[in-house]
Amino acid sequence: MDRTGVVLAGGRSERFGEADKAVVELGGVPLVARVADRVAPVVDELIVNCRREQADAMRTALGAREYRLAVDPVPDRGPVAGMRTGLRLARGPRAAVAACDLPALDPGFLDSLFDDARGEAGAVPVADGRRQPLAAVYDVAATLDACDTALATGARSFRALLGHLGPATVPERTVRERTSPATFCNVNSRDDLARAHRAVRSGTGAASWAESHP
Repeated sequence: MDRTGVVLAGGRSERFGEADKAVVELGGVPLVARVADRVAPVVDELIVNCRREQADAMRTALGAREYRLAVDPVPDRGPVAGMRTGLRLARGPRAAVAACDLPALDPGFLDSLFDDARGEAGAVPVADGRRQPLAAVYDVAATLDACDTALATGARSFRALLGHLGPATVPERTVRERTSPATFCNVNSRDDLARAHRAVRSGTGAASWAESHP
């Protein structure tokens, strides 16, 4: 077993409102399940990270899918801590890590990042001028060490994590050649969800949603 997928769903969804966006449906499929199903084809196992109080809702959202839950031992320590929780269950040496709010994530693009990550601490793509750490591939052992170091110093940001880790960066020109901008379009707000719903209903798919995404 060489490849693990980790979907992070333990956030509080503060910009989304009262509901947990991870289990909100898009096209009849809970968001977390939709993202997990896009990661699963290019990995050997799939892990979903969540808070303890989310666990039952996550199991319901994932249904009969044979994905494992990685429950944060201490909640609300941020996505770096959630990433560490998920990676601790990984059986493979490398892992694709994705946020639960990327419904148009491109499996083929994730697959290509595993090649970029060979011999590196990871491979993080650049889109819209920024590194995208939650649509990336990591060396599990090196990243766990970097997570421990960052969290031990009180740093919860991915910027701090990447500073400790030093993964390879996939330049934006290369990213554009491999995938659509929709891969990085996230559902942060109700407006984002409405745009995604319109794209699904119209049948125009991810491309049209990416064009309307701020």
